[in-house]
Amino acid sequence: MSDVRSRIDAAKLKVASLKAQIDDVRSEKNDKTMVSFVSGKGESKEIRRPPSTKLCRTLKGHFGKVYAMDWAGDSQNLVSASQDGKLIVWNAFTTNKVHAIPLRSSWVMTCAFEKGKGNLVACGGLDNLCSIYNISQAPQQQARAQKELAAHDGYVSCCKFVDEGHVATSSGDSTCIYWDIETGEVLRTFKDHTGDVMSLAINPTNPDIFVSGSVDSTTRIWDIRSGKNVQTHTGHECDINSVSFFPDGHAFGTGSDDSTCRLFDMRCYGEVNKFGNDKIICGITSVAFSKSGRLLFAGYDDFNVHAWDILSNGKNSAFQLPQPHDNKVSCLSVNPLGDALATGSWDTFLKIWA
Repeated sequence: MSDVRSRIDAAKLKVASLKAQIDDVRSEKNDKTMVSFVSGKGESKEIRRPPSTKLCRTLKGHFGKVYAMDWAGDSQNLVSASQDGKLIVWNAFTTNKVHAIPLRSSWVMTCAFEKGKGNLVACGGLDNLCSIYNISQAPQQQARAQKELAAHDGYVSCCKFVDEGHVATSSGDSTCIYWDIETGEVLRTFKDHTGDVMSLAINPTNPDIFVSGSVDSTTRIWDIRSGKNVQTHTGHECDINSVSFFPDGHAFGTGSDDSTCRLFDMRCYGEVNKFGNDKIICGITSVAFSKSGRLLFAGYDDFNVHAWDILSNGKNSAFQLPQPHDNKVSCLSVNPLGDALATGSWDTFLKIWA
């Protein structure tokens, strides 16, 4: 027994030594900030403002708090989920409702649009299920879920389609799951988080990779093929509510209850910029990048949406979008074409900015 303990103690010392060596290498290579590096390359130091961003349309039809929304692959339709117990598919440019799907549970927290053929939408919430609906069917058939994915032991906080046949979910049970939609089987379970997992995002250039954010204040990069956590990123001081991949798939942004957004680069395995200042003291509910990646949009508990220039000083580079919501901004998303930003709020409305 003593021999086993000595071997365990020796292994712990070796792990501590390796961690110290990794920290030393990171510190040695962390010789510049993003802003100073870009300035040294001759790039403009002028802060990028959202180009003539204005409110174009308001989508009215929900009778409860809007908790989540997601664009379709055609950049024209979007789906929203509300506490009124409805999933609504909208035409964002005509403001018409294309589909209205009644849910078994009104306690919905997330929804997603399949980006390929655009026939499927998904939602999940306090019923611990991820429900899949086929909107290409007749209206009476849409009212019934095509598949209900049941394996989580806690609420479903986020769902994202990987492709037409697979979906990934995160949950209050501290896990993420990769599902086969047709069979309803769990293909992979990801368990390394130590707190509720609040958000996930699929890598736009490599769908075998996704990132998750948790109330344990960490974000983790997962490889679907191996089912393993391949990177863990720290820095936030409170719950991480939202994660979003940079358009090239090499970096990702986060939003947290500590009132900051952060940019992490997977290639250098670390944080490269931080966005927040003393004037913003509320939590961040959602984040999304512009099509170019230059701007990071963030929705806040104080009803506002700010746009951050990722190449500028993270304290003074925010621009508030005009005509804010009348309640907490719960979700936001940039459409695949990059020419419109949609925001949802507890004031029951969705707004389209362009």
